[in-house]
Amino acid sequence: MTAPSNPTIHGSAVQVGDRAVVIRGPSGAGKSRLAFDLILAGRSGQIPVTTLVGDDRLRLEPVGNRLLVSPPHELGGLIEIRGLGIRRCAFVAGVPAGLVVDLCAADAARLPVPDALRTALRGVELARIPVAAGFSALPLVIAALTTISGCGNSSFTTDCRKEFGNHISPTIATE
Repeated sequence: MTAPSNPTIHGSAVQVGDRAVVIRGPSGAGKSRLAFDLILAGRSGQIPVTTLVGDDRLRLEPVGNRLLVSPPHELGGLIEIRGLGIRRCAFVAGVPAGLVVDLCAADAARLPVPDALRTALRGVELARIPVAAGFSALPLVIAALTTISGCGNSSFTTDCRKEFGNHISPTIATE
């Protein structure tokens, strides 16, 4: 039996603006929950419109200096919502990755070292958020999407549906 040329990884992903947020972590860490919370945050206008890319398994395809994220065909549009089961929702494929969130990360810290905020997937370097076990990832991801260049849709700051743009910017320490 031959191994697939583009194997999948265990994880979930959503498209926020023009980039994918890839969520990794052990089983039960809250990957699907964070993906769904981000979809809800997008619907409420806290972040740009957010759409499911994939849940449970992801295909990662390096193309030049970008990493395209897609669901395996058989899982497209399916997401687990704990307490409700597997649900179907709108999804997209072939979205360039912009941010990786590692749940239950052993190297999570209050003030992480710069190397902890970067990772490489399939040879492509990406921004990363290491999240400690038991810590809520949603506020960290929203903060990253509104302060890390290239993670979100830059038009969000001037085209906010709630008419009060995002005024949070990185500190000089992160520029």
